[in-house]
Amino acid sequence: MTASLEGRRILVTGAARGIGRASALRFAEAGAMVGCLDMDGAALDELCAGPQGNRLHRLVGDVTSSEILAGAMDELAQRFGGLDGVVNSAGVDLEKPLTDVSDADWDRVLRVNLTGPMIVCRAALPLLKAAGRATIVNVSSGAGLQPLKFRTAYSASKAGLQMFSKALAMETAEFGVRVNAVCPGAVETDLFRSGLGEPEDAEGRRVVIRQRYALGRIAAADEIAAAIFWLTSWESSYVTGSVLAVDGGRTFH
Repeated sequence: MTASLEGRRILVTGAARGIGRASALRFAEAGAMVGCLDMDGAALDELCAGPQGNRLHRLVGDVTSSEILAGAMDELAQRFGGLDGVVNSAGVDLEKPLTDVSDADWDRVLRVNLTGPMIVCRAALPLLKAAGRATIVNVSSGAGLQPLKFRTAYSASKAGLQMFSKALAMETAEFGVRVNAVCPGAVETDLFRSGLGEPEDAEGRRVVIRQRYALGRIAAADEIAAAIFWLTSWESSYVTGSVLAVDGGRTFH
C-alpha cells in the first residue's frame, strides 16, 4: 500500500461487518484514527479487540437518528479533535416483487440507504469543512446504475444516493470537501449471503449471480475497501462528484 492516512480522522458507518469493516481496518492499518459506527455493539467489541483496536473507536448507534449522529460527532470531535473523512457503508437490501413491498418495507430501505447517509453527512459537515481537504465516500451499488429484478426499493435508494453525492460534491467543493460514490457489485458479505435463500439453494444462486459479471466471480469486501481507500486518500485529490463502479464488469458504467 503506497498511500498513508497518518493523522487522518475518519468515520465509517456499518463498520461491524462487510465493506464497512474492511474499510475501517484498511484505514487503521494506514495510520488513520477511525470512528466505527454500527448498531451491533457485540460485533464492534470484537472488531475493536483486534490488532488495530488502538486506532478504532466504538460508536453504537443507528444512522437514521439525527440525535445519535449529533452525539457521535461531539464524541469524535472530543476524542479525535476533528474529522477528516466519512464513509457511509451502512445499508440494507430487499428482494421482493413490488406487489409484496409494504409501505414499511419501502420506508425502511430508503431511510437506511438514502436518508441515513444524508443525516450522517449533515451532522459531519461542520467538522469536515473545518478540517479542509476532507472526503466523503458513499457506498452505493451497481443496482443504482443497472437495476436488478425484484429490487425496486433497493435500486431506487442506491440511484438516489448517487445523485445526492453529486449534488453534495457541488455544494462542498468551495470548502475543499470531496464527495464520491462507489458502486459495488456482488460482494461476499453477511448481507449478500442473507439474500441467497436456503442453504440448498445458495450455490445455484451463486452460479447465476457469477454469470452476470465479466470477471465471473464475487468480490471480496477488501476489494471494495481498496476503492474507498483511494477515494479517501490524497491520491484521488482531483476526483469529486464521481460514481465509481467496482463491480467486476456487470454494468460497464
